Amino acid sequence: MIESQHRPDIEAILRGLSDSHTILSAFVAAIPEKDLYIKRGENFWSIAEHLAHLADVQPMGLERITRILDEDTPEFVPFFPTEDEEQGQKKLPTITQSLADFKKGRTAIVERLTEAIPEDWKRLAVHPEYRQYGLHIFARHIFMHDYWHMYRMEELWLTRDAYLKK
Repeated sequence: MIESQHRPDIEAILRGLSDSHTILSAFVAAIPEKDLYIKRGENFWSIAEHLAHLADVQPMGLERITRILDEDTPEFVPFFPTEDEEQGQKKLPTITQSLADFKKGRTAIVERLTEAIPEDWKRLAVHPEYRQYGLHIFARHIFMHDYWHMYRMEELWLTRDAYLKK
């Protein structure tokens, strides 16, 4: 594993990425099934759609990590969900399938990141959306992306209509 004196947050990021599936699975299991598919407002995703999105982006994350580790300064294009995904028209997998896909993808990401040596964490890439980009930033981005969606899922489940914001 990464030497903690090199970048103290790397081990925490790896733990967070490793723990995401456990937290996500327990959280989704606590939500009544009928609430998983409710659309709370125009252009809002359902909880199930957030979960499917988290599962769907795992292969892209692994591909970007692999390119950062294998190429000299790879260049990426921004990822934007398709119009169907934005409008909730994509056929959703089951909750069980989304959780399994997320776990499979996340396990591969954590394995690849765990193999990285301290110098790898300094590797850079180019992404037009961001002023800086590289392995360390992207690994942290994946972590924050997970928890942003999980927070939004919790809002969609628990927040009263009068307080729910886009």
